[in-house]
Amino acid sequence: MTSLGQYLLFIGRVFSNREKLKVYIKLYFDECMIIGIDSLIIVSIVSTFIGAVTTVQTVYNLVSPLIPLYIVSVIVRDMTILELAPTITAIVFAGKVGSNIAGQLGTMRITEQIDALEVMGINSASYLVLPKIIAGITMYPLLVILSGFLAIVGGYFAGTFAELLTPEDYIMGLRNDFKPFSVTFAFIKSFVFSYLVTSISAYKGYFTHGGALEVGVASTQAVTNSCIAILAADFLLAQLLAQFLTSQ
Repeated sequence: MTSLGQYLLFIGRVFSNREKLKVYIKLYFDECMIIGIDSLIIVSIVSTFIGAVTTVQTVYNLVSPLIPLYIVSVIVRDMTILELAPTITAIVFAGKVGSNIAGQLGTMRITEQIDALEVMGINSASYLVLPKIIAGITMYPLLVILSGFLAIVGGYFAGTFAELLTPEDYIMGLRNDFKPFSVTFAFIKSFVFSYLVTSISAYKGYFTHGGALEVGVASTQAVTNSCIAILAADFLLAQLLAQFLTSQ
C-alpha cells in the first residue's frame, strides 16, 4: 500500500504544476521516436510469427471434418484483435520501452540530474515523465494496429504456403461475422496498457536510489510490475467486455 500511495502521489505531481506547452513539444516528438519508431522492428517480428503460429496450431487442433476451414481465420482474427495484438505486444512493449524509461530516469536520479532540475525550480516529474506518458498513449495504439495487421498477414502466409487452407477460406473467415466493437475494445486496451507501462516504469526509475546496480534492479522491477499490471488490467477489461456484450 505504501508503494501504491507513493505511485499515486507521483502521478499527481506529473499532471500538476506543468511547464508551458512549448517546452513539451520537442520532448514529446523525441519520445515518440524512442517509444514508437524504435519499437517497430521487434513488434513486427513478434506479431508476424505469432499470427503464423496461431494459424498453424489452430489448423492442427481442428481435426473434425464437420468444422469448415474458414473457422481457422475467424479464430485467428478474433484472437489477434482482442488479445494477441494489444496484450502480447504490451508485454514486448514493457520489455523494450519500460526498461528503457526506468533505466534512463534511474541514471538521471543517481547522477543528480533530477536534483538539478528541482534546484532550478522545475517540476522534474512533469518535465521528464509527462512527455513519455503522452507519447506512449499516442504511439502504442499505432503499434497495436501494425501488430494486428501483421499477425493476420502472417497467418495468411503460414496457412496458404503450408497448404493448410486456401486463400479463399482464409479471407472468408476474416469477413465472417465480424464485430466492429472488437476493434474499439482493442483500442481501449492499448490506451490502458500504454499508460500503465509508461507510468509504472517512470515511477520505478524516478525513485531509484543508490548506484548502477540499483538502476538495473529498477529496470527489472519496471518490466515485472508492468507485466503484472497489464495482465490484471486485461482480466478486468475482459470482464467488463463480457458484461457489456451480455447487456446488449
